[in-house]
Amino acid sequence: MHYDYDVAVIGLGPAGMAVSIMASHMGLRVLGIEKRGLGGECMHVGCIPSKALLRMAHARHAVGRLESFALTELDLPTPTTPFAQIAEHLRFIDEKKTTKMFEKVDLKLREGPAAFVDPHTIAVAEATYTAKKIFVCTGTQPAIPPIPGLDGVDYLTNETIFDLDGVPESLLILGGGAIGCEMAQAFRRLGARVSVVHMDRHLLPHGDWDAGELLEGVFTDEGITVFNERSIQRVWEEGGAVALRTNRNETLWGDRLLVAAGRTRDFGALNLEAAGVAYDAAGIRVDRALRTTARHIYAPGDCNGAYLFSHAAMHQGMVALINAVAPWPLRTSFRKYVVPWTVFTDPPVAHVGWLERDLVENDVPFETIEARYDDYGAAIAERAAIGSVKAFVSETGRIFGVRIVGEGAGEMINEWGLAIQNRLRIHKIMLLQHSFPSMSFLSKRVAEGWMMKRMESPFLRRLVRLLF
Repeated sequence: MHYDYDVAVIGLGPAGMAVSIMASHMGLRVLGIEKRGLGGECMHVGCIPSKALLRMAHARHAVGRLESFALTELDLPTPTTPFAQIAEHLRFIDEKKTTKMFEKVDLKLREGPAAFVDPHTIAVAEATYTAKKIFVCTGTQPAIPPIPGLDGVDYLTNETIFDLDGVPESLLILGGGAIGCEMAQAFRRLGARVSVVHMDRHLLPHGDWDAGELLEGVFTDEGITVFNERSIQRVWEEGGAVALRTNRNETLWGDRLLVAAGRTRDFGALNLEAAGVAYDAAGIRVDRALRTTARHIYAPGDCNGAYLFSHAAMHQGMVALINAVAPWPLRTSFRKYVVPWTVFTDPPVAHVGWLERDLVENDVPFETIEARYDDYGAAIAERAAIGSVKAFVSETGRIFGVRIVGEGAGEMINEWGLAIQNRLRIHKIMLLQHSFPSMSFLSKRVAEGWMMKRMESPFLRRLVRLLF
């Protein structure tokens, strides 16, 4: 059968970009469909603008002004608000950088949503296209909890918060996960009064308690109010402000309300049933090769519900395409790769591998080795002496997981991810020379700490004396 394209990609966020750009450079005929903008949510209302806002906020916190982040180096006008600056950056990236990457892809951009007609046919607006293999990369959208009164309030989500004209005087945030915490610190450092309300026992509930507790201490010092273990009974608007009532009979007020209560998926417009693709509330069902129940259709990224991270989506897009091209013996499981994650607060929080609580719950024997930033001269001198590097390690040096809270955590965690993925023992970290005085030297200190504990063994001490 003749197909219009070798590959069709629905959604050009991180996963879809990886598939379409790689496939086009392999010489395949590629159709790329995106109903909004290239780069998807990550580029326009997620990772990129949020990190830009955080950088501005961190700079203001450090030097008391935003002017240092003018756009003169890009030869662009300097807008008057941080949100206008971000919009200018995004336009520059979209026009000068991202679009060039799709030169070999037949783009159907902003022509409407895609829908399956049959397992190999996709409709966009009034046109239909056929493809031999199809990749569904539609991502997620903000979850809106069923709180009484919320539908009558002009609330914000990550999709709308960057459209603000300016920083509100006060901001209520529902949700203490990554988005809620990053935006709480950003808006506080930009001058807003901020309160975070969420249902969990500590901030960043997908991580271990100590990281969330440490971050809450920093938030408190900066004037952010955190309400843990709260459910919202009602939300309403009054006098131009937003109010909410908690289950502890507290009433909180703010000029604006940000809903950051997780992610959800909506496959209704896709008509997946016509393609024979099964899905449920957790996402599109995929096997280890990222194939759906229709074997020629793949679903990498957030839409399958496995990991909700942009870098995981990019990686899955790459793995899915390789599996689509490779013969059966050479296909690989996307689940065998570790997934580090970072929350870009100040200090940042990063993790890879097993959580400490999961090791405890599963009765896995381990020991915790910790190196603190406030014991490291470079961190003290650079006024970054908050946090620590924690590694959860077996007696024989197997690395189960690592948690880092502190300066450079998002960069440092990748070394540990590489070690875990390649089953390297912790002494390999110790024997790697780390540039000094970088913050990553703390990772070496953790490994040295593990080795020092080994040397407390009477047997090893006797052996050393014998060999010395």
